[in-house]
Amino acid sequence: MSTPVHDDPLAKERSHLAASRSALRAMREDVESLDITDVTANWVNAAVLERQIEDRVKALADLSETPLFFGRLDYLHAPGAEQAEGGEGERFYVGRRHVHDADGDPMVIDWRAPVSQPFYRASKKDPQDVSLRRRFGYTGGDLTAYEDEHLSDPAEAAVTSKLLQREIERPRVGPMRDIVATIQPEQDEIVRAGLSGSVCVQGGPGTGKTAVGLHRVAYLLYAHRERLARTGTLVIGPNRSFLHYIEQVLPALGELTVRQSTVDDLVAHVEVRGADDATAAVVKGDARMAEVLRRALYAHVTPPAEGLVVVRGSRRWRVAAYEVEEIVRELLARDIRYGAAREALPQRIAHAVLVQMERAGEAPDDRTQNAVARDAAVKAVVKSVWPQVDPAKLVLRLLSDADFLAEHADGVLTEEEQKAVLWVRPARSVRSAKWSPADAVLIDEATDLIERTHSLGHVVLDEAQDLSPMQYRAVGRRCTTGSATVLGDLAQGTTPWATRSWEEALGHLGKEGAVVEELTAGFRVPTDVIAYASRLLPHIAPGLTPVASIRENPGFFDVRAADAGTADVVAACQELLEREGSVGLIAADARVPGLAEALGAAGIGFVGPGEETTRATRLTLVPASLAKGLEYDYVVLDEPRAVVDGEPDERTGLRRLYVCLTRAVSGLIVTHAAGLPAQLGE
Repeated sequence: MSTPVHDDPLAKERSHLAASRSALRAMREDVESLDITDVTANWVNAAVLERQIEDRVKALADLSETPLFFGRLDYLHAPGAEQAEGGEGERFYVGRRHVHDADGDPMVIDWRAPVSQPFYRASKKDPQDVSLRRRFGYTGGDLTAYEDEHLSDPAEAAVTSKLLQREIERPRVGPMRDIVATIQPEQDEIVRAGLSGSVCVQGGPGTGKTAVGLHRVAYLLYAHRERLARTGTLVIGPNRSFLHYIEQVLPALGELTVRQSTVDDLVAHVEVRGADDATAAVVKGDARMAEVLRRALYAHVTPPAEGLVVVRGSRRWRVAAYEVEEIVRELLARDIRYGAAREALPQRIAHAVLVQMERAGEAPDDRTQNAVARDAAVKAVVKSVWPQVDPAKLVLRLLSDADFLAEHADGVLTEEEQKAVLWVRPARSVRSAKWSPADAVLIDEATDLIERTHSLGHVVLDEAQDLSPMQYRAVGRRCTTGSATVLGDLAQGTTPWATRSWEEALGHLGKEGAVVEELTAGFRVPTDVIAYASRLLPHIAPGLTPVASIRENPGFFDVRAADAGTADVVAACQELLEREGSVGLIAADARVPGLAEALGAAGIGFVGPGEETTRATRLTLVPASLAKGLEYDYVVLDEPRAVVDGEPDERTGLRRLYVCLTRAVSGLIVTHAAGLPAQLGE
């Protein structure tokens, strides 16, 4: 005999899910049916409104395999009401977005709403007026299980949520997914931190720092939507493969307007076709280069050789050279942008002429001042005293002209450092120059010295430990009037200029007052894997707290001696492909072509990093240099010694190896024909 629906809790929850999906569909249909023909004044307004409606329709999409809600809160009392004895509480379903019925009553509450916060922070010690927290388990899009915590019942012991563990350990295929159902209290505190302050998150592998940063953006857009709609938000990642991997997280949370970029894309004033050696790149990335550029730029400002005469009708008005020099000195003292000062100079000279006119009994107005500012004699003086400067040409001259560089780097860069950044074969023009990524950052710095860079409301900077001081300055220019969320792990710094401390990095970013938070609880990497990788920490980042995995499943882990060649590596991939989930084969960059050929010969399909896996093709072949930020259910790491030897120095190589060892979510096989690095020994 079947249990009646009203007596079956799971059936009742499924019924609420069906009703919520129906309500969401109705909300979407209401937006789709809007008629804007009579509410727009012109075609421009109509186009803007149509775009807003399209975005709203997309935000209301019901993704079949994405749970509409993942939790429920039963309050002892109505939130915000006095907790009077016998007061009736309320029930809220917590999900990725708000859903209401035809009467406007909530069916699902947005996870970012204040009333949802106890879902993440309430505990037996601090129940926050919650009597019951219910988590839901799904298979695909079907609700298949639930799990209750009676927070206000002192007789019920606190237990680890099985559904939470299962969600954390669920196999993943395709791009990164949100963690909205599994956010932990320490993560939630960072996610809900205010917009006005900047936050830096130091987090080891698997601590969820990237997800925290993305969910923080989603939360800030919810809490400060109008302000951020005006000022804009930006997520900066280390490379385009990484951005492709994370690009679906915010849309899944209903946020479609956040721009994503790399630092190289931000500073793309010129085409990058060259590369620097490590020594040159380190010097070009040093913050001292900002002073060299400033000196070189303002060296173009020269005292006037003579005064000028402005002819107005039958009258001639003379401005002496010393008066022009005083105006120039005053503008320099104001420390405003080079370009802004240059635009102000003709107006200041014109004002000096107007003062003479008024003393002579004339009554000039603003039109007269503007006319004087456009006078040929004034223009000639401005061109001579404060000439226009092209930022790319300025950097070109610094890198090509040893005397020009020596003049402006004197006391800032050593002779050896100057030689390191000078081009062996100077380029003839900006267009023909083989600019490096570091050169593009210098041009961005020079551009900002001339004209202020537009500032955004909030910037998220991920994998920040790999940025140079000059790259930090480039990012900081994009949020001078806004705030930042900085995410990274000092142990994973794999560039010669990698960050030594967050305090130093935040100083270059212009966010000295940012709060530094450390995440040490590992949700992604299995216990045995993170313990093995952590053997490297004393050698690559002494003083950092090792990640402690909270996962009950220790994961699959094996270190295998292999024969020379690729047969054992291919066999390990075949073994892991028999399991459910994604598989990554990570290898030193130089070994990737040979492994690709071996996989093809074995009939194993694979994709490259940034390309989306499918259920038919679940293997990704990853060069070690692109592994950072990516994750796979299972990983085969080929030849650790080759990964270390592929870097310019051992410390950087060991850090690269640490990154590669910590990409696995469920299991790792390490294969090696050569000996393992000594730092991995017992």
